[in-house]
Amino acid sequence: MPSAVSPKKSSVGEALLNRNQFRFLGLTPGEMIKYFFNGNAVVAVVVLTLITIFLFREGVGFFGQNLRNLRLYRLAGLEYVDFIRQEVDEHTALTRALNESRQAQFQKMIADGNSTQAANNALGPFDTFADAFSDSIEDVRGILSDLTDAATAIKTKEQINADRAEQKAMLLAAGRQEEAEKIEITPVNFAAETAVLKGTLPAYREANKQFAAKLEAALARTPEMSDAKLQAQIDKVKRRARALLKSLPQIEQKMQVWKYDEPVPASRTLTSFLFGRQWLTASFWQDWYGIVPLFVGSLLVSVIALAIAVPLGISAAIYVSEIAGTREKNFIKPYIEFISAIPSVVLGFFGIAVLGTALRGLSQVSFLSWVPGFPMSERLNALTAGCLLAFISVPTIFSLAEDALNNVPKHLKEASYALGANRFQTIVRILVPASLSGIISAVLLGFGRVIGETMVVLLCAGNRIAIPDFTQGLGAFFQPVHTMTGIVAQEMGEVVKGSIHYRALFMVGVMLFTISLGINYVAQRIVHRYRISIG
Repeated sequence: MPSAVSPKKSSVGEALLNRNQFRFLGLTPGEMIKYFFNGNAVVAVVVLTLITIFLFREGVGFFGQNLRNLRLYRLAGLEYVDFIRQEVDEHTALTRALNESRQAQFQKMIADGNSTQAANNALGPFDTFADAFSDSIEDVRGILSDLTDAATAIKTKEQINADRAEQKAMLLAAGRQEEAEKIEITPVNFAAETAVLKGTLPAYREANKQFAAKLEAALARTPEMSDAKLQAQIDKVKRRARALLKSLPQIEQKMQVWKYDEPVPASRTLTSFLFGRQWLTASFWQDWYGIVPLFVGSLLVSVIALAIAVPLGISAAIYVSEIAGTREKNFIKPYIEFISAIPSVVLGFFGIAVLGTALRGLSQVSFLSWVPGFPMSERLNALTAGCLLAFISVPTIFSLAEDALNNVPKHLKEASYALGANRFQTIVRILVPASLSGIISAVLLGFGRVIGETMVVLLCAGNRIAIPDFTQGLGAFFQPVHTMTGIVAQEMGEVVKGSIHYRALFMVGVMLFTISLGINYVAQRIVHRYRISIG
C-alpha cells in the first residue's frame, strides 16, 4: 500500500529536522542564539553609554553657571552680609531649641495631670529667661535687615544688566541692530556700592557689644529647672550661646578684611557642590547647591533599611533553604516574593497613614522616654522611610541569598554531617561561608534597591533638607531628611530647562550613578578576593 507521505515531502521533513541543515538568512540555530545574546549585550552597552553621555552633557554645564553665581555673590556684597547672617541664624537656632524644650516640658506636665494654667505658671521663670534671650539680638537683626536690602538691590542691578545684554545679543543675531542699540546697559560700580555696606561696620561692632551684654545678662538669670532633661537642654543652649559670643571678634575680623573683587577660584564651584551643607533654590538672596544634606539623608535611610532587611532576608533564606519543610516553603516563599509586587506609592501611603502615626504613638509611651529622640516630634522621618524600604528590599535579599545557598554543592553539606556536625554548625561553618559571595551580591542588590527608591522616601522621609543632628545619638534616626532621589523627583518637573537648578539636578543624578558604580566595583573586588582565599 502506498505511503501517505510522498518521498519528496519526507525528504523535506528530514531536512527540517536536521539542525545542521536548517538555516535562516544563512545562519544555523546555534549561530542565531549566539548573535541574539551578543546583540543584547551590545544594546545594553550602547544604552549605558548613551545614558552616561546624556547625564554628563546636561550636568557638566552646572559648574560654569555656578561659578558665575558665586562670583556675583561676592561682587554684590551678599557674602559680606552673610557674615552677620551666620550670627543671627545661630542665635535663632538656639531660640528655637529653647522653644522646643519648653513645648516638650509643657506636654509632659499636661500628661502628668497638671492643668494648663498650672503648667504655664510653673514655666514662668523659663519664659522670662527665653524672652530675654530672644530679644537680645534685635539691634544686630535690624542692621542685618538694612544690609540685606542694600545687597539685594546691587544684585538686582547686575541681573537686569545681564538680562539686557542677553536681549541685545539676540536682537543683533536677528539683524535688528537699531532695536539693539536702544537697549542701555549701565555697569554697576561694585566698589562704590559695597563701600556703603562696609561703612556700617562700626555700627555693627557697637550692636555686637550691646548684644553680648544683653545675652550675658540673660544667661546669668537662667532658672534652675526641676526636670533634669529640660535642665540639660538649657545647659546645652548656654554652652552654644557662649561659643557664639566668643566667635564675634572673628566675624568682625572677616568683615574687616573682606574684599568684593577678590577672585573666586574655579575649584570652589566643585567643592561647594560636593561639600556644601545647603541645598537652597528659588531664593531671593542666594541659591546654594550642596549635596551633603541629600547624601547624608540617602545614606541614613539606607543604613536603617539594611539594618532591618539584611538580618530578616538572610535569616529567612537560611530557614527556607535548610530548615523549613515543603509545606512551609510553599507558604513562606511566595508571600515574601509577593512583596515586590506591591506598588511603592501604596507603601508610601501606608507609611503616611499607619506606620508613621504608629511609631510616633509608640515613642510617646512613658516607659520609653529614656530612648534618645523620644517622643518623636515628626511622624514622617528617616525611621519611617527606612522601615518601609527594608520591607521593599527583603524580597530581593531573600531570593538571591536563597539561590546562593541552594547552589552550594551538596557534597559539602553531606561531608559536614558525616564528620558529626549538627545542622546549626553546618549552616554557620559550611553553607554560609560557601555562599558568601552570593549573599554579598544579594545585600548589594538590596542596597541598590534601597538607594534608588524614590516614591517611598518622597512621601515618608519628611523632606527636610538639613543634616540630622548626630549629637543626639539615636535621636538622629527620628529626624526628617531628604534624599538624592527624592530631590530629583520633587524638583525636576518645576525647573527651567538649561537653568542652573536644572543642571544641578542632573549632577545629583551623576552622583547617584557614580556611587552605584563605586559600590559595584568594591563588591566585585571583595567577592574576587574571597573566591581566591577559599580556592
